[in-house]
Amino acid sequence: MDLSIIIVNYRTYHLTKQVIESIITKDHSLSFDIYVVDNASGDGSLEKLKKDFHDEVDQGIITFISNPKNNGFAHANNVAIKRSSAKYILLLNSDTVILDDCLEKCVNYMESHEKIGALGCKVLLPDGSLDKACRRSFPDVDVSFYRMSGLSKIFPRSRRFGRYNLTYLDENETYEIECLVGAFMMVRREVINQIGLLDETFFMYGEDIDWCYRIKAAGWKIVYYADAEVIHYKGSSSSHKENPKLIYEFYRAMYLFYNKHYKHKYSWLVTALVHLGIKLNCRLKMFINNFKA
Repeated sequence: MDLSIIIVNYRTYHLTKQVIESIITKDHSLSFDIYVVDNASGDGSLEKLKKDFHDEVDQGIITFISNPKNNGFAHANNVAIKRSSAKYILLLNSDTVILDDCLEKCVNYMESHEKIGALGCKVLLPDGSLDKACRRSFPDVDVSFYRMSGLSKIFPRSRRFGRYNLTYLDENETYEIECLVGAFMMVRREVINQIGLLDETFFMYGEDIDWCYRIKAAGWKIVYYADAEVIHYKGSSSSHKENPKLIYEFYRAMYLFYNKHYKHKYSWLVTALVHLGIKLNCRLKMFINNFKA
């Protein structure tokens, strides 16, 4: 098997159906299968998806996995990774749509570049603009400060201040980067065998950054590949109230990542300031969220 595509479903029936259809309705020159992991949705979405794609299940194209409990995004993906035997693994968000021959292009590019451990494509928002999260630098202290202080927005073309989202680079070119987004992340099986699965300490944010950090640390390249595209219908409108748990998990992921990879590199004072900054930003976000409709 060339490629296993892993999609985590959590109460996203229409989106999950849409992304599956964007895959199976195309003619493919590679062998692939799809794992749909339901994270205890409890809304009937899994049952409806099984009914919609019963032919593909019978043909062995789609495998549905039902998790009895929602233990997070990383855990759900790991369940499917363990089941797969494909040469490449693709983490694919349920709120994405595959465009054209994206999958073939990505697999072929990795086949011709054996040093690439993980590959991401051009991830577009519905309005056609780039989802900036699809190409990033690791959030070390400097990069995080430039982002949180707003300097990255004020000077997006600066190689110093624009490092987090690499806004000084041409989105239509292909190049090596530090970090991809878990919405579309193709990883070589050999790499997973070497560095291990996703870290399940992260519930639903940060696991992609952590995986990229470990991939780079093991000597593999990570590449942003601009010749393949997906659409990402990400998140809810910023004007709408967010689930407080999601806000908490977002900032908790920052805390976990810093402690795991950076804490030993900085003084206790820097660490204390980082922890304080994460805590204050989390509380501010929660406070603002309370006033949204």
